[in-house]
Amino acid sequence: MDHMIFIFLFGARVLKSCSALLDDLDKELNTYSMRVKEWYGLHFPELAKVITDNIQFAKVVKQLGPRTQIAKVELNRVVEEGVADEIRAAAQVSMGTDISQEDIDHIVELCDQVLEVSTYREQLYEYVKNRMRAIAPNLTVLVGELVGARLISHAGSLLNLAKHPASTVQILGAEKALFRALKSKKQTPKYGLIYHASLVGQTAPKFKGKISRVLANKAALAIRVDALGDKDTKPVGAEGLEQVQLRMRQLEGDFTTTMSKTPTGKQKKKYEKPAHGSTAGTYNAAADSTLGEMEVEPPAPAESKEKKEKKDKKDKKDKKDKKKKREQEEENNGEEKKSKKRKHEDDNGDEENVKKKKKH
Repeated sequence: MDHMIFIFLFGARVLKSCSALLDDLDKELNTYSMRVKEWYGLHFPELAKVITDNIQFAKVVKQLGPRTQIAKVELNRVVEEGVADEIRAAAQVSMGTDISQEDIDHIVELCDQVLEVSTYREQLYEYVKNRMRAIAPNLTVLVGELVGARLISHAGSLLNLAKHPASTVQILGAEKALFRALKSKKQTPKYGLIYHASLVGQTAPKFKGKISRVLANKAALAIRVDALGDKDTKPVGAEGLEQVQLRMRQLEGDFTTTMSKTPTGKQKKKYEKPAHGSTAGTYNAAADSTLGEMEVEPPAPAESKEKKEKKDKKDKKDKKDKKKKREQEEENNGEEKKSKKRKHEDDNGDEENVKKKKKH
């Protein structure tokens, strides 16, 4: 038992190293291939338009050498007949410059390096596939060998990955973006390393976040089964894969659940009004069935809503006008009262002045 645990932990650490090495090999292959195209492009620039694959390009350059010898070279060994004819036609009208044999020798050596690294990369990938199928078979079924190996590598081990909840598995690998979003109070990322899974790549862009969440839920369960299960544990990878694919079809509209309904039928009433002269109503048991005819009440037409809104606006405006008119009338009444009072006071003052004059 201890020996099996040691093999299990050792395999998880090996996966961490292998996944990192695969990433490094991919970078080296891209760099070397770019240098081959750049260097040989000075001599034969049209070849890069005919052959876009980096490994195939290196094979053709190694087989071809200088473009002036294209009539003597059998390109059918590395490419198809149609592609070989295109290369010959492009070589006859090429605008590249002539280069020395020493340059050709260095370019061929660089092509050998590209092919060797590519061969080793394929061997390492096969090793990772076999190791992942032995250590995490359920996770491999869901997300693939490379994505599963990267998740294990990022977590440190399969047991550490099993301790993470599904929400963490979903954004694993996007920690910088997560903390940056939390700090700036913006939207958090929807996916991390799981974005490179084939199921997420097959989904429409607007549904990638939802599918990545569903896939992370199933992957978290698969990881725990792989890490903590035994030989008697039921596999969950294939079942989870079917559920994720079903969810994809639901979101894309291919899977629809329908109910039997008639647009013109009338809805059955569960409680019927009592008959004339009766004091109790009757319950219609047939209305309990959801398989019968159903009436879908049509929504209120847009025109009635607009009319109602216009009517409400008009009522509000009328109320404001009435209130304003009432306030204006109150102000006018107040001014009239003040003017009458002022006039009355002036009249009283004039009478007193007249009386005083008469006394004098």
